[in-house]
Amino acid sequence: MAFRKKSSSTDGATPKQPGRIAQIRQGYKAIRSLDPNVGWWMLAAALGALVVSLLVGGLWLGRPIWAVFFALPLMMLAAMIVLNVRANKAMYGAIEGRTGAAGQALSTIRRGWYYSQEPVAADVQNRQMDLSNAAVVFRALGRPGVVLIGEGPKPRVTRLLEAERKKVSRVAPGVPVHLITIGEGEGDIRVRKLVRAMQRLKPVLTKEETSVVNKRLKSLPGMRDALPAGVDPTKVRMSRKALRGR
Repeated sequence: MAFRKKSSSTDGATPKQPGRIAQIRQGYKAIRSLDPNVGWWMLAAALGALVVSLLVGGLWLGRPIWAVFFALPLMMLAAMIVLNVRANKAMYGAIEGRTGAAGQALSTIRRGWYYSQEPVAADVQNRQMDLSNAAVVFRALGRPGVVLIGEGPKPRVTRLLEAERKKVSRVAPGVPVHLITIGEGEGDIRVRKLVRAMQRLKPVLTKEETSVVNKRLKSLPGMRDALPAGVDPTKVRMSRKALRGR
């Protein structure tokens, strides 16, 4: 990557990161654009926390001053919890049914997993760099083993998942490989339930074994080898119709 030549003492200064309050404000605005009622839900949660604090501290314990003192952080906590829940709901509502949704869902998984938000394999079947009707596979690795997640038309996804399963088994024999198909059909999992399904898988590997397997998986070819000749994976895009929604 080429860097612009420094012309003054301020050109190379690191941009100031927004503070915690600014980050919360930015996040709230982004979520409100998807969920206009999020503010009312946060207010209801805060008022509920206030009522509980007053009842417990004021009436039950007989400490009204303590109740007010502890009510403020509880109100903020309740509002933040609701904001997080509504944010996840809004995010899944925006991405569900679109190619690449699994990659976005993986970003919410807890620590202990290796994953990439980009597909490890894709069956595009066109040269227009349009993933709206493509079959793609995402890969994650955790203590339960390797999880391959497929999206797209079922027959092509099934073939792609099986091909990736064989690749994984060659470099990591004996490691469990779980196949998951995103969708609403029989045997499929909706994208909003993907992370929960992965976290329910039984752990069989140690952290050290998981690290070793991850290094082996890195030797496998990536999405570039699965795309048609002449298609650059860094420029693959969704169709405008898909981005607007159905």
